Amino acid sequence: MATATLSESNSSAPSVGGPLLGDAEFQFMRDFVYQHCGISLGEQKRQLVQGRLLRRLRALGLRDFAAYCELLRREPEGELGELASVISTNVTSFFREMHHYDLLINELLPRWLEEKKHGGRLRIWSAGCSTGEEPYALAMVLAEALERTKSTVDARILATDLSPQALETARAGTYPLERMGGVSEARRNRWFLRGEGSYEGWACVHPRLRELVTIQPLNLLHEWPMRGPFDAIFCRNVVIYFDKPTKQRLFERYAGLVEQGGYLFLGHSESMYGLSDSFELVGRTVYRKRAS
Repeated sequence: MATATLSESNSSAPSVGGPLLGDAEFQFMRDFVYQHCGISLGEQKRQLVQGRLLRRLRALGLRDFAAYCELLRREPEGELGELASVISTNVTSFFREMHHYDLLINELLPRWLEEKKHGGRLRIWSAGCSTGEEPYALAMVLAEALERTKSTVDARILATDLSPQALETARAGTYPLERMGGVSEARRNRWFLRGEGSYEGWACVHPRLRELVTIQPLNLLHEWPMRGPFDAIFCRNVVIYFDKPTKQRLFERYAGLVEQGGYLFLGHSESMYGLSDSFELVGRTVYRKRAS
């Protein structure tokens, strides 16, 4: 029986699922992803990357991974969002980590609305908004606070992500009912329009929530067009993909955009310990910007 080995020049060798990802192509992708996304791909991720990118190769009509790498060299920005969608996992839900929303509802939003009632602006950034559940959940509690206090404060939520597919879902604002387990019955009735006919089993966010949320593409490692300041930044389950230097740079950039005394919210498995002196821990993965 003949045997074959995978070498740098053997990236197009046939396999049951399609072409193989060779050493040279995988190393190029590792360097490319780290440079443009800040994500470190270990050797153990090779099979995962190969499997997920095969669908992308077929969609683009490319023969092998060498051709895909050439596309990245030729049009890095044009394909970056699609590549990021492939290698990252967009796992999110409405009102995930409810203690963050409780803090907003019970303490932060009432305080901010009172402080800004004579002309201030309230701004929250959902950085890494994925398919939109997080910013729309934020919009629900914000809209409720505005109604409850009869506030006319200029309040907005910015939602950004690198993935074109995730942003498309977020802009559509339409979700299957089974994805809405974290939304109470009262909020479902208040903030969602239930689908009928061919849209049976789906729900669309209320126009009021769309008014509060601006959705834009953004690479966190590139230039940021917004200048802030933000009262709070939600960057949850995003920095788990980054190495320490990338996290440090990102946290300092956040510090430059957060109001004095403003807040940064991280995911349940994330921490700023030893990474930034600009914030202090004040709750479960809740950080407040220190006084300068």
